Amino acid sequence: MTANSAHLKAVATSVGQIPLQDASDDIWDKKYRLKTKDDVAIDADIDATYQRVARAIADVESEDKREECFEQFVWALRHGAIPAGRIISNAGAQAYKPATSTINCTVSGTIEDSMNDILGKVHEAGLTLKAGCGIGYEFSTLRPKGAYVSGAGAYTSGPLSFMDIYDKMCFTVSSAGGRRGAQMATFDVGHPDALDFVKAKREDGRLRQFNLSLLVTKAFMEAVKEDGEWPLAFPITEEEAKADGIDTNNPEQVLWREWPIQGDYLTNKEGLVCCKIYKRMRAQRIWDVIMSSTYDYAEPGFILIDKVNEMNNNWFCENIRATNPCGEQPLPPYGSCLLGSVNLTKFVRDPFTDKASFDWDEFNKVVSIFTRMLDNVVEINGLPLKGQREAIENKRRHGMGFLGLGSTITMLGGKYGSEESVIFTERVSRELAITGWKEALELAKEKGPAPIMNEDFEVTALMLRQRPELKKDGIKLGDKIKGKVLHAKYSRYMQRVAEQEPELVEELAKTGARFTHHSSIAPTGTISLSLANNASNGIEPSFAHHYSRNVIREGKKSKEKVDVFSFELLAYRELINKQAMPYSETADEKLPDYFITAEDIKPKQHVDIQAAAQLWVDSSISKTANVPTDFAYEEFKDIYLYAYEKGLKGCTTFRFNPEAFQGVLVKEADLENTTYRFTLEDGSVVEVKGNEEIEYDGEMHTAANLYDALKEGYYGKF
Repeated sequence: MTANSAHLKAVATSVGQIPLQDASDDIWDKKYRLKTKDDVAIDADIDATYQRVARAIADVESEDKREECFEQFVWALRHGAIPAGRIISNAGAQAYKPATSTINCTVSGTIEDSMNDILGKVHEAGLTLKAGCGIGYEFSTLRPKGAYVSGAGAYTSGPLSFMDIYDKMCFTVSSAGGRRGAQMATFDVGHPDALDFVKAKREDGRLRQFNLSLLVTKAFMEAVKEDGEWPLAFPITEEEAKADGIDTNNPEQVLWREWPIQGDYLTNKEGLVCCKIYKRMRAQRIWDVIMSSTYDYAEPGFILIDKVNEMNNNWFCENIRATNPCGEQPLPPYGSCLLGSVNLTKFVRDPFTDKASFDWDEFNKVVSIFTRMLDNVVEINGLPLKGQREAIENKRRHGMGFLGLGSTITMLGGKYGSEESVIFTERVSRELAITGWKEALELAKEKGPAPIMNEDFEVTALMLRQRPELKKDGIKLGDKIKGKVLHAKYSRYMQRVAEQEPELVEELAKTGARFTHHSSIAPTGTISLSLANNASNGIEPSFAHHYSRNVIREGKKSKEKVDVFSFELLAYRELINKQAMPYSETADEKLPDYFITAEDIKPKQHVDIQAAAQLWVDSSISKTANVPTDFAYEEFKDIYLYAYEKGLKGCTTFRFNPEAFQGVLVKEADLENTTYRFTLEDGSVVEVKGNEEIEYDGEMHTAANLYDALKEGYYGKF
């Protein structure tokens, strides 16, 4: 047999040898592969992408360490370390796209209640999106619809009308590195326009460049449980109080509360701001509106902002009111954070067998090297705004998480959501955290701690209220305390770490950590699909084992449907049974019963997994509990109360509802069971199944994607 007459194919004998599926290779090529402006590839293959990224990150090191670190970084990338998309796309690419950033997550400066500041923040957001970063904003700092603006002699149109401006700006500004802009809008549940915010996406095409999340407080949740009233209020100035005849001592007219801006507002000695009560409503009525919108439209998400601030490592100098677009990074004004994920499937040995195990030693080695890599990215951040650069250089925040949890549990022969899987999730998160903080100490000894650690902070009345143990330790109002002490000794999260590693935390209090935050679990959508060969996203189970993903293609008038397979199915077919197929009842094609998907998992099991990870994640977690279309509404509402009781920082759900709009991930059965009606120019109506192909305007589209593009108003605008 001659070499020319044979077509040889390598047979995979381990997880690391499984070839990329076509969809994964295609996404890498379109999103992450470095190319010239003429579309000529600079990265020859994925390993060349890894080497480009490793070289850019290693070049930050001193000359004597550069080559050693480069080799370690390439090894880590080949063994499961996956920096976030902005790093993969833009690190080492300065010669081709010099105005791009390696940072995924930012939050806007606080939007003050003036036309100047509203439009100024639009400008800043445009520059941020152009650099390739996602951005979050809080809009409840703007006065409610119908409030009088004395300077303009008119009544305001309210926060949502200004959100429309940001929405249009984001759609217009194409983010660098081949992705559309990503935005998060947060809104306080106590604002008079809270219900308008909750219902905003019921209008076709409105605010589609935003994810929406409500800032929910413990006081509101308790009012829901007790069927109490809830005041909707907004700050006033002393002049406004006098003009409106408001008695600031009357609790029926005003409430005093913490507010992100004091400015000219009426403020007492404790720093609480006077807020005029516009109306009171039953908390359960507000809750029902929130839940019905979430049930039908998958938004708004749910951020338990008290818990976020209580557990923030920088509790002593930050008041967090917003997150990045996917919610895994709660950040202060101008805060920014870089991300990376460890692909857990890389550490499974002997998958799908009785000997299946997880290689903890190699996992911890990758986490240790990856921590140094992510810390180095701070030096090549490329952020466009001075405030953003100062924040990341002062605090050196990064968010390392993991992806492929669902795939890994399946490969180990377990079921996502089981008690065993919860224990495994907690251990993965704990090992990642402890290893990361050990590296934080070693890097601080070698390179110095984050600058904030050596700053002096004056103890305030608020700090004494938040941490009563300060007083027990003899610390008084007005005392000066180093950031490293407030961070290591008095942060609630680091106190938890101290229960496991007391000597480590004691050393961190003396030396200071290299960074203030280490962990965060991102949704990892496209890096999971591409570089991880469609291992399950982030902390999620696999959505399905064979399904469709709707992707934006430049120049295509609607989204394109791409067929994909789960990584664990590819692995099972390569290593165990090439005939295996999901849903098959034929003996030689059937998958083991532990091959479950998102639809097989009860909502409370999703929450249990998230809660297990949240114990050791110092930022937050992007997690979506998928529920069936026919899931009972009353049971659905309980998910959010359960999340609150489990101490989560946030909760998001998704229920397929084609009457609203499609998600990114779609099961073939859902499309086949949905009929879309198109009205033609002559008035006739055509009914088509969602998975059927339609020729329209010179292109082929699935019926579902064409319907969505026309209804939502984005047809032809990509």
